[in-house]
Amino acid sequence: MNNKKLLVSYPSHLHNGNSVSSKNVNIILATLPALLVGLIAYGIPAIRVVALSVGCAMLAELLMNLATKREITIGDGSAALSGLLFGMLLPASAPWWLVMVGAFIAIIIGKQIFGGIGGNPLNPTLIGFAIVTISWKSFLDYDAALLNYDLGFLMAYPLAALKNFGVSTTANYNLTGLLLGKQSGGIGAACGLGLLIGGAYLILRGFIRWEISLSFLGGVFITAFLFNISNPENYASPIFHLLTGNILIGAFFLATDDTPSPVNFLPMLIFGSGCGIMTILIRNLGSYYDGVVFAILLMNLINPLLDKIRPKAFGKVVENA
Repeated sequence: MNNKKLLVSYPSHLHNGNSVSSKNVNIILATLPALLVGLIAYGIPAIRVVALSVGCAMLAELLMNLATKREITIGDGSAALSGLLFGMLLPASAPWWLVMVGAFIAIIIGKQIFGGIGGNPLNPTLIGFAIVTISWKSFLDYDAALLNYDLGFLMAYPLAALKNFGVSTTANYNLTGLLLGKQSGGIGAACGLGLLIGGAYLILRGFIRWEISLSFLGGVFITAFLFNISNPENYASPIFHLLTGNILIGAFFLATDDTPSPVNFLPMLIFGSGCGIMTILIRNLGSYYDGVVFAILLMNLINPLLDKIRPKAFGKVVENA
C-alpha cells in the first residue's frame, strides 16, 4: 500500500532558479572591481587582511555549526561574503588579531546566535566592524594606519581632514581622483568607480533592489546639500560626501543585506533615505568621521516597524452566511 503523505508548503511555488549560494557568489564577483584596486594599491598587507578575514569568518561559521549540531552552511557563501566585506572596510595595516576578533564577532554574535542566515536582525559585517571600531578606535584611524604608504596622491583621510580642519581642505582633493580611488580608506571602500560598477551589476541582474541603494544616495545628497547651502563654510558639498568614506559600499553592499532590510517598496525607500540622512547627521554633527556603519545599524533596528507598512490588499474576505 502506498503510504505517501500529503506535503504542503507556503506559496508562492514558482522558483526562479536563484539560490543563496548563487546570489552570494555574484555579490562577491561584484566587489572585485573595487577590491582589486585596493589590493593593487596596498599590496601584500591588504591581501593578508582580506584573506584572513574571509578565512576566519568561514571558520567561525563552521565551528558554530558543529557546536550547535546544525547543518554545515559554509558552502552557501554567506560567511565568506561577510568576511570579505569586513576585510574591505579595514585598513591594510589592521593587525591580525583585530581581523580575527572582528570576523568572529560578525559571524557568531552578528548571525549565528540568532539561528544563522535569515535570522539576524542586524547586518553581521557591520556588527563586527562597529564593535572593533568602538573598542580599538586607533587601529581604525586611516591616517595613522596608512601613514607609511605613498601611493602618489594625498594620503590623508578626506573625512578626517574635513572634520578636523574644515571645508577648505576639500580643495586638496580632486573629485575625479576620489572616484578612481585616489584616497586613503578601507581596502575595498575607496574606489567609487569600482563600487558603482559592482552595484550596477547587482541591480541589473536583480540581486539587489535599486530602491534601497538609490534612496540611500538620495538621502545623502539631499541632506548634505541642505547643510551645504545653509553654511558652505562649515559643511562640504554633497558630491564630496558621496565619493568619500563608506557611502558607496554602504549603498550597494551593506544596506541591501536581505534579512535586516525591508521587502516592500515604500519601506525600502524610507529605509534607504534614513540611512543616508543619518550618515550625514553623524558626519556633520557627531564625533565620528564617517557615519555609514552606525546609520545602517540604526535603520536595521527599526526595520520590523517599516515592514508593517504594506501594500493595500486587493479584494476582501467575505464570511459565509
